Amino acid sequence: MDLMKATSPTATYLDRLDRARRRMYEAGVDVLLVSVGRDLPYLTGYEAMPLERLTMLVVPRDGDATLVVPRLEAPRVVEQPGVFNLLPWNEIEDPIAIVAALAGRPATVAVGDTMWARFLVDLLGHWPSSSTRYVRSIEVMNVLRMRKDADEIAALAAAGAAVDRIAAELQAGRIGLVGRTEADISAELGARIIAEGHQRVNFAIVAAGENAASPHHHASQRVVNEGEIVLCDFGGTMNGYCSDITRCVFLGDPPAEVAEAYAVLREAQSAAVLAGTVGTPCEEVDRVARRIIAAAGYGELFMHRTGHGIGMEEHEDPYMVEGNGLPLEPGHAFSVEPGIYLPGRWGMRLEDIVVATDGGPLAVNDANHALVSVDA
Repeated sequence: MDLMKATSPTATYLDRLDRARRRMYEAGVDVLLVSVGRDLPYLTGYEAMPLERLTMLVVPRDGDATLVVPRLEAPRVVEQPGVFNLLPWNEIEDPIAIVAALAGRPATVAVGDTMWARFLVDLLGHWPSSSTRYVRSIEVMNVLRMRKDADEIAALAAAGAAVDRIAAELQAGRIGLVGRTEADISAELGARIIAEGHQRVNFAIVAAGENAASPHHHASQRVVNEGEIVLCDFGGTMNGYCSDITRCVFLGDPPAEVAEAYAVLREAQSAAVLAGTVGTPCEEVDRVARRIIAAAGYGELFMHRTGHGIGMEEHEDPYMVEGNGLPLEPGHAFSVEPGIYLPGRWGMRLEDIVVATDGGPLAVNDANHALVSVDA
């Protein structure tokens, strides 16, 4: 896969809309309605503000796409010639009526997962469910967005390299830990994410000692001390695509039980990365990590799925979890992040972002995978 390939934005969006329409034919969808959320910038390049004023992309299966926006938001739209028509609406107009008129009388309409309920309820007044079938936009969009193209993979790789540099600073002891609160360290990680070129911080988990046993711990005023593990899981959005990495460091020399558990975790994570080959079911990636952890006696301490898809959203399809038999395809991007959590004592997780390619799994993170001992 050529990661250096570049295409013009207009050509990209035209191709995506063309593929969306082909998928609409396959799924029997007459019109696709996309409001706030990531489907909208994926198809148009425009990210709507989450306002009570309606923004809606109307994509008929057999007609031109129209982006309906509040007039005061229209200056923010970068128009893409031939991709969509821009239709601003005034404050005294009914935007739902405008959308209904553009869409006609669809037998089946696909609505975005993140469309506000108020807009869907209003649409029911124009197209009662007795005459119109409503389906989720994933019927159309999931297949498209799961399979990243070369430009998307390059964007994920750039975002991954940026957080790798932060992880390297952490492991080198150049981010102070001892004597600081988790919240203070989290704030520094967030600032570094922005300094490394991200436009948005999505999260910066810092969990010390027993707090690391909570996978989604919210950084607190707890002070970090010597002689404990510190789990850092952080990422943001850079040029529209997300980063996500987890590394643990130990403040001093780790005790045997921690070192032994981490050795198992590292083996499981590495094996699961290698398992992410084209054609492998997503659940098998999960099973590979889980078998190794369970065989070492930590099975009950691994409480979550092995990974989630990533792209324009931090968590999206496909998910590496038991029950998901979807075979991996070239361009599927996902995390591999097994963990071991001992309540009241410690926790650990190791995470990379991986892309399935015809040449094998491509990990976009390469920061040191060891449990590095630091004195910071």
